[in-house]
Parts: sequence; structure tokens; C-alpha cells
Amino acid sequence: MRERFFLVLGSAAILVAGCASGSKPVPEVPPRLVWPGEPNPAKYVYEGDLRDSRSISPETDVGRMRRMLTGAEAEVRGFRKPLGVAARAGRVYVTDTEERRVHVFDIPRRRFFSFGYRLEGELKKPAGVCVDAHGNVYVADVGARRIVMYDALGLFIRAFGGPKELQRPSAVATSASGERIYIVDTGGVESDKHEVVVYDKAGRRLFAIGGRGSEPGRFNLPTDAAVAPDGTLYVLDAGNFRVQAFDPEGVYMRSFGAVGSVPGQFSRPRGIGVDPDGNVYVSDAWFGNVQVFDREGRLLLAIGSWGASDAPGRYRLPAGVALDETHRLYVVDQYFHKIEVIRRLGSGESVRG
Repeated sequence: MRERFFLVLGSAAILVAGCASGSKPVPEVPPRLVWPGEPNPAKYVYEGDLRDSRSISPETDVGRMRRMLTGAEAEVRGFRKPLGVAARAGRVYVTDTEERRVHVFDIPRRRFFSFGYRLEGELKKPAGVCVDAHGNVYVADVGARRIVMYDALGLFIRAFGGPKELQRPSAVATSASGERIYIVDTGGVESDKHEVVVYDKAGRRLFAIGGRGSEPGRFNLPTDAAVAPDGTLYVLDAGNFRVQAFDPEGVYMRSFGAVGSVPGQFSRPRGIGVDPDGNVYVSDAWFGNVQVFDREGRLLLAIGSWGASDAPGRYRLPAGVALDETHRLYVVDQYFHKIEVIRRLGSGESVRG
């Protein structure tokens, strides 16, 4: 049976069934998956994955016995087609375009729940998702062409945008304070509305960045965005195979990336995230990995690789990526229906022991 990993806020441990007793040898713990590989010092370590409610709420012996005696089916809740991911304070939010809701792995409380299917907060086709420093959750609803804002538990706060203002809102990013909300409007093949629309925290439209084109500051099918701790907005300009950086007022700063098949280039970029140190992470469905760049766009390393079969660190169709305040990276793989959790190691930290 495949080992399942359970996360605990602030640390992670591999749960191994059984224990040594008497003269039985202690089972050897397999080496942990790290990046980069030897002989280079490890900088990132694989911690586990999230697939369904069992990932954080394993069935107890009592529950298993009760189910055996009553013949009841074990309740397993998960996702059908994950796309976007966001994480903060131990909660991992995953959009599901087929279930039309947001699933939440509340790791410290070992609780799994969903929202986005009731009354004003009902979602039609959720795509991108982000969380601000106050725990507010923002979801880009492609189907309703609006942004829906919830509190940390999924209670509806407000919605803004709408068909008159947005054509194809596929992603959303926010400054830490929530003062600025950036919506990626991907537009379409026959549309010139390929832009980032900026709103304030009350949902009032302020201005737009871009328009279709290949010149600096313009976009061709942008797919995602993320805001760095210093306020820099990074936009994944997928159709132009690059990442563009803007200041909080939308002024173009720089770009990096190009179409290609070697490290540092992009072939089918899908998601983008920024860690607390300002490093930029870009998933690529063709490479099957996540490339890590510094804030100037210099390639640092790649995490993961394309895989025909499911395994830790192997991706077939990576999509959304997110970083939380603990330097953990969350990677969505739509094909293998998983969210992998990878932690950045601290200075001098070892993965052994």
C-alpha cells in the first residue's frame, strides 16, 4: 500500500506503520526526496501530498471497526479536477472546476471542508485563488466572470467584477494587506482584452495593466499572477512565454523567460507563485516541473520532473502553485489529482534524522 503522509503545522513527519520489538530489526527509513540532488546541498525536501479527506483525517481503529460491524461505506471527500491553490496559517485552499467549489485542508485541525456552493457565494467555474494576510480568500470565477471574496472559513463577504468588467478572469492575486487586488483577465484568441485589472479592497475598479501584444507591459493569454512581499506584481504571460514584473501602480519593471526547451525557458507555463524571500516559482506542463527564479529572473533550480506514472516529485499536468509563510511550496497536478507539499530548508538545516 502506498505510504500516505500527514502534515503538522510547523513540522512534517512520515508515519510508518508498526514498530520494532524484541529482536525484530528496525526498518530502514528511505532517503527523503530533495532538490537539488547530490552532490549539491539540499535546498528543498518533499513532505507529502494532499489528495482527499484521508490525507489529514485518517480513519481511526474505532471508526474502522464500527464500519465493519455496520457495513457502512467509508466517507472519502476529495476533488475531481483541481486547478488553483493558495495556503496560509495551515489551511490549503484548492479550486475544483468540476465540483464548482473550493476544498480546504485545515491541517492543524485535521479537518476537510468545502465552500462556494451556497447562496451569494455560489461558484460556477472557480479557477485561481489567493489569500491575504487577514485570511480573506479571493476566488476567480471564470463561469460567472467575477471575483468572490470569503473569510477564512468560506463565509461569503462580497463579489465584484462581473460580465461588464471582466471577460475571462482566470486568476487573482492580492497585496498582503488586501488593499490592491489584481485580476488576470485572460481574454481569448479573438479578443484584445488580455490584461490585469486592479481593484481596491472594497471591490472598486481602479485601473488596468496591459492589453494584447508582445511589447513590454502587454500580454498574450496571461494565466496567473502573484505579489511579492515588496509589492512587486509578477504576471505569467503564458502566450509570450515570459514573466513580467510591475510595481504596485502597474508600471512595467522587467521581464524574464522565453520559449524553448532548456532550463530557464518556458514551453507550457501554467502557474506562478512567490515565496517570502521574493523568489519566483513557475510550473510548466511540458517540462513537468516547477522552475525557481530569483527576483531578477535568474534560474536557481528546478523541482520535480515529468512522469508517466504517479510518484513523489513526478508531475504529468502541473497547474497552480502557491507558497505560504512557512516557505512551503504547494503544487497542483491535475492528471494525478494531487497537491504536493515541498518545504524549503532553513540555513544549515539537514534532512536527516
